[in-house]
Amino acid sequence: MLTCQRDLFDLPRDMAYLNAAFMGPLPASVVAAGHAGVAVKARPWEVSVDAFFDPVEKARSLYAGLTGADAEGISVVPAVSYGMAVAAANLPLERGQRILVLAEQFPSNLYPWRKKAARDGGDLFTVARRADGDWTKAVLEQLDDRVGIVALPQAHWSDGGLLDLERIGAVCRSMGAALVIDGTQSFGALPFDTAKVDPDFAVAATYKWMLGPYSMGFLYVAPRHRKGQPLEDGWICREGSRDMSRLVDYTDAMDAGARRFDVGERSNFALMPMVISAMEQMSAWTPMAISDYVEKLTDRIVAETSVLGCMAPGKGIRSPHLLGLSLPEGVAVGPLAARLAEARVVLSVRGSRLRVSPHVYNDDQDVDRLIEVLSDALKGC
Repeated sequence: MLTCQRDLFDLPRDMAYLNAAFMGPLPASVVAAGHAGVAVKARPWEVSVDAFFDPVEKARSLYAGLTGADAEGISVVPAVSYGMAVAAANLPLERGQRILVLAEQFPSNLYPWRKKAARDGGDLFTVARRADGDWTKAVLEQLDDRVGIVALPQAHWSDGGLLDLERIGAVCRSMGAALVIDGTQSFGALPFDTAKVDPDFAVAATYKWMLGPYSMGFLYVAPRHRKGQPLEDGWICREGSRDMSRLVDYTDAMDAGARRFDVGERSNFALMPMVISAMEQMSAWTPMAISDYVEKLTDRIVAETSVLGCMAPGKGIRSPHLLGLSLPEGVAVGPLAARLAEARVVLSVRGSRLRVSPHVYNDDQDVDRLIEVLSDALKGC
């Protein structure tokens, strides 16, 4: 059983930081890795050729382990938008076919598909939120032979609704539709089995639940797409690139697996050590243990805020780590969030909801603080 890990972070005790869905704080070990990485660039004569390759391969392997993937299928990307652009460039779409997205889906998993639909003569179809908040049912109800691509998260970024991607993935495969996943709001904090879901592409940034740096992420590419077209024509993704003395022996042959899709300058000497440190810590905790730990906190939040008139998706269709709390009728979310912030209870507003997202550094004292301030604020409404 995982216990509170607050002592590994620089978090003031008088603040309840319940906002991992916005940005995860860096553990002290990740900060130290970043400082050491920056220092490397100050002494470039000590940088070996292997430094361009070996840390990247280590990070690739660590991330694969976290997500149940094979390391050969992992590409290093700078952002979700980059990974989605790779997916959009490599997936076929026939004229008139649909691309399914969720209502109020995060923009990085919408804009590339809007552009692809317009370019290929497809139809971007938005799946509406059901009254009961069950996103899995909402998606399954829309899956038919008109669908060519399904672009989804594992957890909806605004309301915390959970999607059963194994069920959805099985239906997609049976009808020949591609499945693309944005796991930024769940990978690391929720178990995800790439082999069972079998997405065509799945991407996640490291700076939220994986407690890593900004501007780094990973893209899983299914074996059926690993001979596809990368967005860039970088040198380091070519076969034999480790031998820098022969880089002018130009070749069109690409490195193995999904490495062809790696972003240029992937070997970032400051960020890559931070990613490795974060992945090592996440691997030690495990996504299952993290999920179990934070679910105890979110279950308590749901129970105690329901007495105050707030509502969240039901058990089984809500994410254990991410809540979108709907407020009692007539309560304005903006002023309430401001009051919480004044009391040093930090969370987000997404649409008309309060988004509460605890991680391993939170505990019952943070929940006490949230309930106390929320209760006092709602009494005055």
